[in-house]
Amino acid sequence: MPPYKPSPATYRNVLACLSAFALVGGYYAATRPSGVGFRLPFSLHPLLMTIGFVGLMGSAHMTKKLGGYTNTKLHGYLASAGLTLSFGGLYAIWLNKENMGKEHIQSTHAYLGIVCLVGLVLPALAGLVFLHPDFGFDKTNKSYRTAHKWVGRLFTAGGWVSCVGGLD
Repeated sequence: MPPYKPSPATYRNVLACLSAFALVGGYYAATRPSGVGFRLPFSLHPLLMTIGFVGLMGSAHMTKKLGGYTNTKLHGYLASAGLTLSFGGLYAIWLNKENMGKEHIQSTHAYLGIVCLVGLVLPALAGLVFLHPDFGFDKTNKSYRTAHKWVGRLFTAGGWVSCVGGLD
């Protein structure tokens, strides 16, 4: 069975939903509990993580499904930007914990988030070194491509679960 390629309308609609959820959901999570408002550095954590994992990495996965040279490169740029913002979210919560004198990585949300964030570095590096369409060492290797796709999906999905788990 050939891989699914979304229509232009489906692609735009999915990206619009991912973007809206990332921005609205990220801001909503950043301003909880109700009435407290946006607090630095804490509020940057859910905002950056949601934009990174849901908005950018989700868009990267969908963009790759379109196929082709340009979309493959855009996939890498979007996923890398999502990874970078997510590391920014990690730094924000780390700084917040330091400022408050609290211990780090004390919840399932934290463990899952760290595992998924660090786990996504592997497919990012593999994509850059082996699969890049311009200079990848082994860009036609089906095994690398399959592993890159499924490891990326696994850790991105885990990040989405961690995002929801952080709301409790």
